[in-house]
Amino acid sequence: MGIKELKAKKWFKVMTNMYILVLTIFVIWMAFFDTNSLMIHLELRNEVKKLEKQKEFLQGEIDKDKKILEKFSNKEELEKFAREKYYMKKENEEIFLIEYEDSLKNKKHE
Repeated sequence: MGIKELKAKKWFKVMTNMYILVLTIFVIWMAFFDTNSLMIHLELRNEVKKLEKQKEFLQGEIDKDKKILEKFSNKEELEKFAREKYYMKKENEEIFLIEYEDSLKNKKHE
């Protein structure tokens, strides 16, 4: 196949059209090489989705913490939490910690 035969083909005429060449180069440039390329947009879209999921998770954590703070606004609930979690006590009061056998680490007797 010679050059003359190749130039006679319809697809070759269309592909060598100046407008088609410029448009093809422009599309390739915008998709891969430009600072606002398609690849960068896809990466940024994925990052936005990831941050939105993180935002939803953290919003749920904030809601849980707000409920806990509301619960602790009651003095009796705050006292109950301090006694159970930090073993605090009132004056002239004794605390007894009860441990069950299954909660203790059993040492093997030789």
